[in-house]
Amino acid sequence: MTIHERADDAAVRLAAVRAAMAKAAALARRPAEAVTLIAVSKTHGAEAIRPLIDAGQRVFGENRVQEAEAKWPALREENADLALHLIGQLQSNKADAAVALFDAIHSVDRNSLVAALARAMDKQGRRPDCFVQVNIGAEDQKGGCALGDLPALLVEARAVDLPVRGLMCVPPADVEPAPYFALLAKIARDNGLSALSMGMSGDYETAIMIGATHVRVGTALFGGRG
Repeated sequence: MTIHERADDAAVRLAAVRAAMAKAAALARRPAEAVTLIAVSKTHGAEAIRPLIDAGQRVFGENRVQEAEAKWPALREENADLALHLIGQLQSNKADAAVALFDAIHSVDRNSLVAALARAMDKQGRRPDCFVQVNIGAEDQKGGCALGDLPALLVEARAVDLPVRGLMCVPPADVEPAPYFALLAKIARDNGLSALSMGMSGDYETAIMIGATHVRVGTALFGGRG
């Protein structure tokens, strides 16, 4: 594929996703601008990311601190207005690097990480937005805070002034996601949180109709993994 073909393809994919997002928001009587599209660029190199940047996408998501450190400093030198979100699991010993690099962290899920992030933010004078990841389907193999542990974790996060804006979840695979999205939305309301990071390539329209403020879309924008 030539550079021009790649650019055209990226623009078409981005326009299609944005149109679908706007339609879902309209059906839910929400403004389209109430939902942030996070283009999930994990496993994709700069040559695949640049066409989306050129097409107007400005918010990207990565799963791993080390991978992001290898790609994004150069891309951000070229485009100072980009925002980068960490959407994958975060080890406490990577908290300093994550705070330095990311504008939002979607995977806060335990007290030790809350403490590490608070220390890193105080030291660096940067305060990326934080989302508490909830293990909404109570799946042993997935990260995220257990539902029963969430109130105490939020108390701890607020005690150290962590900027928790909302909740994040990844519903169980191969089942209808709507009930899980609705549950996350209710839990967020009950805890006075307004942001909801939920919905991926296969279900972001459903998530938007249930109140998602951030959707994490990879395959629909990039195609297969790089």
